[in-house]
Amino acid sequence: MNKKLKKLFTKGSEFLGVKYPIMGGAMTWISESNLVSATSNAGGFGVIAAGSMNKKKLEQEIIKTRSKTSKPFGVNLILLHPEIEDLIDVCLELEVQLVVFAGGFPKKRHVEKFKYKNIKTMCFATTSSIAQKMLDYGVDGLILEGNEAGGHIGPVSINVLVQEILPKFLDIPIFVAGGIGRGEIFLKYLELGAAGCQIGTKLVCSNESIAHKNFKEIFIKSEARNCQISVRLDKRFPVIPVRAIENKASKEFIEEQKKVIKLLDKNGISLKDAQLKIEHFWAGSLRKAVIDGDIENGSLMAGQSVSLVKNMQSVENILRELVLQADKQIQNEEKVL
Repeated sequence: MNKKLKKLFTKGSEFLGVKYPIMGGAMTWISESNLVSATSNAGGFGVIAAGSMNKKKLEQEIIKTRSKTSKPFGVNLILLHPEIEDLIDVCLELEVQLVVFAGGFPKKRHVEKFKYKNIKTMCFATTSSIAQKMLDYGVDGLILEGNEAGGHIGPVSINVLVQEILPKFLDIPIFVAGGIGRGEIFLKYLELGAAGCQIGTKLVCSNESIAHKNFKEIFIKSEARNCQISVRLDKRFPVIPVRAIENKASKEFIEEQKKVIKLLDKNGISLKDAQLKIEHFWAGSLRKAVIDGDIENGSLMAGQSVSLVKNMQSVENILRELVLQADKQIQNEEKVL
């Protein structure tokens, strides 16, 4: 590895305790012990997606992952989860290396609980003010995720987020996510001050991913333009946009929204319960596609970098390819100079 690239890796690698500052995106049903341990064993940092798990399941998944790797890995917690306090307790009891908060912003007491146990925390930031607030709470690192990403996304492109937020917080480990499919762009974010990156879509089609063959095949066949953002029908309705490959399930989501909006209008449901209903819709729909292979009626959550996924590879090869592309880019630039 080029000396310059090794130096650019230092901040993120030391923060995560890994060879490559590449985090695995937490993907419900996919980011379980197989993929997480494979990512960590390959030199990256795997992250368990706890979104659809209860306390017992998360506990089992952490223990199972530890049986497959001695390397560091983390847990992604969805703050909207109805049993979030129990899931936090599991992470504290089992002393995971790092917790990533998603689906909202943690309370200060949540961060302090982990800090007391010397467990690192991260969360997503979509504005400078949110980034500052989270850092004031004691969060150790941030993830900037652009709306090029798959699954639940924010409203802003990663290129804008990087320009707006990164220069103001260069002392903090910040990882960049959304649309990263090659090492050259990863290198550019590192040169701008990012500590590392997070990838999800590229890992879906890894050999170690438990995703159904049908799910992987639709990824390999799809182009960036096939991945569209879910439509929000009512401004009152707290729907977090989701990017997925368009199919029958995309239309079904619109019908699901209409049903829940009617309940809201009749005061038959609270905003929080409405949000949970939608989350349950996505979790169930995603399971149909990922586990059962129903690519018509199941959700095909994918980022726009899906157009760069052309074949099945091992996780080790995927990470090595990203690093080699970044390394080669540096060499090409040095030749020009």
